[in-house]
Amino acid sequence: MKKGDRAKVSPKLTGEKDWIVGEVIDVEDNPFRGIVIAIKDELGRIFFGEEMFFQPA
Repeated sequence: MKKGDRAKVSPKLTGEKDWIVGEVIDVEDNPFRGIVIAIKDELGRIFFGEEMFFQPA
């Protein structure tokens, strides 16, 4: 994934009932956690976490 892509984030990360779709705003190669992705949804909320919690939308 790269900035500008659409992605969805798992409820396991967000605590919400369903997957949340948003735009990728940052992709970081963190030396301790691996690839960390941040998305912003249409409500302006930002979610970030390890790559395993995200899928292309």
